[in-house]
Amino acid sequence: WSSALIIRAKVVGKKLMKDGPFGTMRYTVKQMKMYRGFQIMPHVQYIYTEASESLCGVKLEVNKYQYLITGRVYEGKVYTGLCNWYEKWDRLTLSQRKGLNHRYHLGCGCKIRPCYYLPCFATSKNECIWTDMLSNFGHSGYQAKHYACIQRAEGYCSWYRGWAPPDKTIINATDP
Repeated sequence: WSSALIIRAKVVGKKLMKDGPFGTMRYTVKQMKMYRGFQIMPHVQYIYTEASESLCGVKLEVNKYQYLITGRVYEGKVYTGLCNWYEKWDRLTLSQRKGLNHRYHLGCGCKIRPCYYLPCFATSKNECIWTDMLSNFGHSGYQAKHYACIQRAEGYCSWYRGWAPPDKTIINATDP
């Protein structure tokens, strides 16, 4: 995915900042693990989001859950929103947890193209077609929960599902 920063964290505080016309929510987090973003920001203390859900702000609960949070860094601050992937850690599937640790980095050269209506076609060899949107499940759909888009031989990207590390000899799997 295109997030610059991916962490597992627990929210330990929140504060409404009076910046902008509607305000920004600043969550204080205890970072448990970083999956992406070491070069940009090795340690995250605050996550910023719009104060209102109607402006794509996310609501995270304080001192209750660990979350997987993805976002972007802008002017030294980490921002997330409804268009970013965030989820309570205990709601992630085993495939998603394994993907974060072992598989998703193999897809850094791939692009995931959402399919909202049929027919859908990849326009280049480094695209995987994401069909969860056809059933309105989005991030919580079957494909997102159990598959990883990874780069195979000769630069082709395809969906991978499995428990073992991907077989480098496979050129292009047709498994969705």
